Amino acid sequence: MNLPFITSFLKNSKNTTNKTLELPKSLLIKKLQDTAIENGLHIFENINIYHHAQHYFIPLLILDESRGLFIFEHKDWSYDDLKNAKIEKASKLDSTNNTLAFEKSHEYIRRKFNEITHTDGVPIFNYLLMENLNESEYSHLSSSFQKLLPQDKIMFNDSSTNTILSKIMKSAVSEEKLPSASDIMCTLLVQYAILDEAGTFHLASNEQRKFINYSLPKDFTLLAAPGSGKTSSILLKAIVEKLKNPALKIIIIKPTILSCEILKRKLIDCIEHAIIEIDVTLIQIITPKEFMKKPLKVADLIICDDSELYSQDFIGQLKLGKTSLIMVENSKKLDDPRAFTKNYKNVYKENNFIQTNPHAKALQLISSLLETNSAKDILVVCSNSNKDKLQDDLEYFIKDEAILLDSSKSIVDQDLDTLILSSYDDIHSLDVKFAILMDVCDTDVKKLRYAYNLPKNSVYVLYEEKCKNLALIKG
Repeated sequence: MNLPFITSFLKNSKNTTNKTLELPKSLLIKKLQDTAIENGLHIFENINIYHHAQHYFIPLLILDESRGLFIFEHKDWSYDDLKNAKIEKASKLDSTNNTLAFEKSHEYIRRKFNEITHTDGVPIFNYLLMENLNESEYSHLSSSFQKLLPQDKIMFNDSSTNTILSKIMKSAVSEEKLPSASDIMCTLLVQYAILDEAGTFHLASNEQRKFINYSLPKDFTLLAAPGSGKTSSILLKAIVEKLKNPALKIIIIKPTILSCEILKRKLIDCIEHAIIEIDVTLIQIITPKEFMKKPLKVADLIICDDSELYSQDFIGQLKLGKTSLIMVENSKKLDDPRAFTKNYKNVYKENNFIQTNPHAKALQLISSLLETNSAKDILVVCSNSNKDKLQDDLEYFIKDEAILLDSSKSIVDQDLDTLILSSYDDIHSLDVKFAILMDVCDTDVKKLRYAYNLPKNSVYVLYEEKCKNLALIKG
């Protein structure tokens, strides 16, 4: 019998002590992991599904994009535990050492899908991991056990990888085309749903999930390549820590008022998508200046984004506190095993270094780019004096209005849906396709690197003479 839905209760004469429900490190688990990876299945271990103010723990979940979700419960029952056991149907149990709770898992997953996608989601199949039972011993158990927990739904300690794969593949292929793996898992595991600038969610990578799950240290530095999703990941890290401990006070530090407001909007979007209940007033997103006005012990966790841009005095003040501290640094020093190495934003970015009259060339480039692109896709970064000159000349050159960006002002006071003229101090968290960089030799190299890595499509570096900064960013 092939039962996709099994809800059972094991009544055993033995009283067992509750143990952790997390998966052990075992040969059976390793074989299941290897089988999933080798066959292109997505595997997630020891996960929580968050919904409103609740969460539901699942030890192991596998996604097959042609079949659906496979839920695995791990039990350490031995033959001696089961040989005299009575087993019967039960309903909506929480999983413990001596129960199976597949029905409640289904209900929780379907409720999550219904509220986010307004559908029942995808097919769900159930399996049992029997670490201390082999197939021969199973055959000697009572017929009631074999009826409710058929052999095809159990992975035994002597199951081979071929047997494991065969049992998974016996589940029917879905008659309808399923959503993408990213859409399915971003709906279910909202703590791993990365929101991009276009408002689309993507499933966090393995290295991002590792950071999100990382236990809070006293002092930790995340090295992240530009465009690697570090800012989205720290938002999810903050959300997960709040879900674990609702009373936790968190501060996220961003360089400017404008970048703080952009991140706050992203935080609200993530929470609304997730359908979770957390007190967002306990997640403050503030500038260094605002932080210095607060008492030393004002938060349980401080996350300092773009930490390479702050003064050593400010970083020293942060490290004086006794709170947990995460420093996030834009860096390509990727020898640290905890670093973010992948670049998602500007993998195919075009890099242009042009020796010219920067002012005249900038006007020409802007005019050319506007022929096929929207004004809001273009950013010009230069000194304050050149900003004013460009704005004056652009009035006669193009029909679009250009704004002088001021990151000390609120987002509602500035129209970011137009061509932006900015200094190197004001560009944090902007989303643009094209950037034109001027005054590169007179700019702090850390700020220049940040600007250079900001656009997704193309960057144009305009210079009159070669200099050290130019060589550094070329390298």
